[in-house]
Amino acid sequence: MKAFYGDLKLGILGGGQLGRMLIQQAINYNVSIKVLDPDREAPCRKLCDEFTVGSLGDYETVYKFGKNVDLLTIEIEKVNVDALEQLEKEGVLVYPQSRIIRLIQDKGLQKQFFKENDIPTADFQIISSPQQLQQSLIPFPYIQKLRKDGYDGKGVYKVVDETFLPGAFKEPSLIEKWIDFEKEIGIIVARNENGEISTFPMVEMEFNPEANLVEFLISPSTLPFEIHERAEQIARKIAENLKIVGLLAVEMFLDKQGKILVNELAPRPHNSGHQTIEGNVVSQFEQHLRAIFNQPMGNTACLNNAIMVNVLGEAGYEGPAVYQGIEKILKVPGVYVHLYGKALTKPFRKMGHVTIVDADRETAIEKARFVQKTLKVIS
Repeated sequence: MKAFYGDLKLGILGGGQLGRMLIQQAINYNVSIKVLDPDREAPCRKLCDEFTVGSLGDYETVYKFGKNVDLLTIEIEKVNVDALEQLEKEGVLVYPQSRIIRLIQDKGLQKQFFKENDIPTADFQIISSPQQLQQSLIPFPYIQKLRKDGYDGKGVYKVVDETFLPGAFKEPSLIEKWIDFEKEIGIIVARNENGEISTFPMVEMEFNPEANLVEFLISPSTLPFEIHERAEQIARKIAENLKIVGLLAVEMFLDKQGKILVNELAPRPHNSGHQTIEGNVVSQFEQHLRAIFNQPMGNTACLNNAIMVNVLGEAGYEGPAVYQGIEKILKVPGVYVHLYGKALTKPFRKMGHVTIVDADRETAIEKARFVQKTLKVIS
């Protein structure tokens, strides 16, 4: 491979906020970045060396883009995997590997991987037709998830009892036991080509009940050490068994009996790791670059208590984005604002995030609640 910081061309499939933050870190290493995204106004458009407008799902578009880079990575899983497989055969480095992206694109395959590798997860059943729901082996209530194309809370449906069945998804899906969980927790793990594995300290997540996406994240978690240790062992085992090169976010439930169950995986930088930019020695974005360039893993230790608040478009507003209350939150010490460069807002669209750091955990949480209440994205 050419030098990490030299003339190597890195291609990113996807031009959203994850790509944008990856580029911000890549600039420090003088890495040349090319981006492919279908939206000509994507957040990455002004930051990369070369921006290409095109479909991430089209074989020819992805193949042609990949032929002009030395290493290809993703910031979204919904990409043409057949093109990535062909590029790998022709010598282009694709990290994470195409086989892993294919597995994670399909929640059914993902669940089967957990089962085959003794990864603890909720009981599930794979469903190929609405008729199969009528003979469900999973008792009510349960969660139905589309096997493909579900993200940020989309493609998820709670079936409370049989009266909910008419509203269920008709497409291939899986159903899984409803978990009455105590906490949602997450671990980000990274692995390089040499097999070196590193994990970030476990975080606790709070979800927006309306939008079903992460709204509030606390790092580090103050749950018992034994839970941290078990969660880390699970994340390491998944990374080892997959032999992934790059970053992997492992979302988990901690149930009321203290059992950890893996919910889903994301083979890329993730919303549950944004606070690492200010809160940890190395950020998730730098760690992803180190992993895919086969460099030594960075120190993931927490520098401070860090709370991450997602900045979502307000309900009832759609149009050019206006950030209300930004001056008020910038007066607060330890507040770091990240806006994603999206010109248009719509309800629950991820428009940015704010990280709050403080030596005192409760003070950090108090400041985060103030940010959440004060900063609004309207139109």
